[in-house]
This record gives sequence, structure tokens and C-alpha cells, in this order.
Amino acid sequence: MKVAFITGITGQDGSYLAEYLIRKGYIVHGLIRRTSYMIRTRIDHFINWPHSNNIFLHYGDMTDSVSIQNILSKVRPDEIYNLAAQSHVKISYETPVYTAETTGLGLLHLLETVRSLGLKSKIYQASTSELFSGDKREAPQNEATRFHPKNPYGVSKLYSAEIARIYKESYGMFIVNGILFNHESPRRGENFVTRKITLDIKKVIDGKKDYIYLGNLDAQRDWGYAPEYVEAMWMMLQQEEPIDLVISTGETHSVRDFLQEACDQAGLDPNAIVKIHDLYKRPNEVDHLCGDSTKAKTILGWKPRVKFRELVKIMIDAELGRSPDPYEKIWDQNKQEKTDLRS
Repeated sequence: MKVAFITGITGQDGSYLAEYLIRKGYIVHGLIRRTSYMIRTRIDHFINWPHSNNIFLHYGDMTDSVSIQNILSKVRPDEIYNLAAQSHVKISYETPVYTAETTGLGLLHLLETVRSLGLKSKIYQASTSELFSGDKREAPQNEATRFHPKNPYGVSKLYSAEIARIYKESYGMFIVNGILFNHESPRRGENFVTRKITLDIKKVIDGKKDYIYLGNLDAQRDWGYAPEYVEAMWMMLQQEEPIDLVISTGETHSVRDFLQEACDQAGLDPNAIVKIHDLYKRPNEVDHLCGDSTKAKTILGWKPRVKFRELVKIMIDAELGRSPDPYEKIWDQNKQEKTDLRS
């Protein structure tokens, strides 16, 4: 039975990945930070499942190398998925040092611990499309496109990508950078624009808000469905050789497009409820992101299945209580199958 260690397990990607690996029979260990408020809503539903005796949580922090070493010396995982980060671009301008320490140096703590302990763990590093400049002339972006980040978060991820490359080349470690373009779901953080839109639409419908305040509606992104992207993470660590890959849909849509589609599905007129506010604008915008995941399709056999309109529908339906995240149904079915087998 394989053992996996996930940093950022309480986040969108970490929670989906934990479920995915548990369904595959893994023992999963997750890193969580000690805070005054227990933020585990994304993982409570399967941690509290009576048969979830193959998931374990450990207190620690990516900025604390001692805690990382203590955990890894005991767990000794076959696979490590480093998903922990301060990943909000706008916030990275307000907390640039913290972003660099967690998102950049955090990986260094992890890699040095693996090296010093002599572990043979395969390591997945969560990279990002924010590595790219967003210059439309360079789209679609692929593994050969130049890196030119435009915000503190992107720069921190560039350091992570480069230190991963150095450790791979210098010490022969199995490390891959998954350059994932934007991927969303009902579990997306509430301060990310897609989830902010769907959440505020519900508040408008419920009479709790009159307006939705947004920033740049013209920014264009390549949006996919998060559960499909964690499958790609796992696939990358099953290869014989470590290869960095772009994971994307190959389609781009503006924030305005997402807003319009979400409002259409909720029966609202965006012109009547949306106001632009400078608070939500970035100092330096990445204008156009569109990924080319041809290499991933060739090597992994991976391709996106959920298209843009279906993604928006999944998020709106979950927010308005029309239907749950379809990925939850997969988990519920799997849980029932295991319950039937053990009863």
C-alpha cells in the first residue's frame, strides 16, 4: 500500500487529491497549520467517515523545517504532493515576504529534508500559469514558453520551479513541476474571483447584498475543473522519468464571460448588480492566459472533460443548492461500495 504526503490538504486541490488517492488505496498523510479557527470544511466529510482509517493529519508549517523533518522522518512517503502556498495573487502584493517564505522557501525546506533523510519519495510541485507574462503574442503557453511572472506570487513559484530543477539535476531526485492553469470548483477559496462571483450571486438572490464588486473584467483565463487536474498530478508521479507538464483546457474566457454565464444560469442581469472597484484590481495584471497541454495528452493520456459552461453550472448549482458537486457523487458512490463490502 502506497503512502502519500500532501501539504495544503485542506485546500481545494489538497482535498480532492486526498479523496482521489484514498479511492486508489493509498494511506494519506496531510500537513495542517495550527490556527485558532479549525478550517477543515473541505475534508471533514471524509475524515469523519467511519472507514476513513487511512488518512492522518499532522500539525506543521512550510516555514518550519523542523516540523517538516519530524513528520517526514516518521511517515517516509512514497509520494509527496506540495500544494501548500499563499496562492492569492492580490494578497501576495500585501504579504510579499510571507508569500515568498511559504510558497518559495517552503519547498526548499521540503526538498532539503527529503535529501538529508535519504528518502526516495517522488515529489510533485504545484506550479502555476502565473509564471507566464500573459502576453497574448506568446499564447498558447506551453512548457517551452518563457517565464516572466508579474506578481510576488508568480515570482515565488518561479523560485520553487527553479530550486526543484536544481535538486532534480544535482541529486537525481524525482521532482516534477505541474504547471496548472486556473482550475475551479465549488471548493474554490471564497476570495478567488470565480467563487466570489458565484457566492455573491447567491447573496444577491438571498437579499443579503445589493451589488457584486469586482475588479478587471477583461482579464482572460484558461479555466478547468479542479478534480480533473488532481488526476493529472497523480499521473505525473506514475511516470518512469520526471517531466514538467502544462495542464490546461486550451480555451480562454474573460472574467466578464464567467460573470455573464453565471448570471445567466442564475437568472440575473449582471449590468444591474455589478460594480467595479479599484480594491479588486491588481497593480500589474496578467492579461491573457491560455495553455497548451498537448504534451500532457501525449505522455499521460490526460485531457479535460468538463468544458467552460459546465464548469460554471457546477459552481452555480452547488452554490444555490440545486445539486452537489458531481465529484461528491463519485465519492459517495465509492463510500457506499466500500460500506456494502464490509457490511
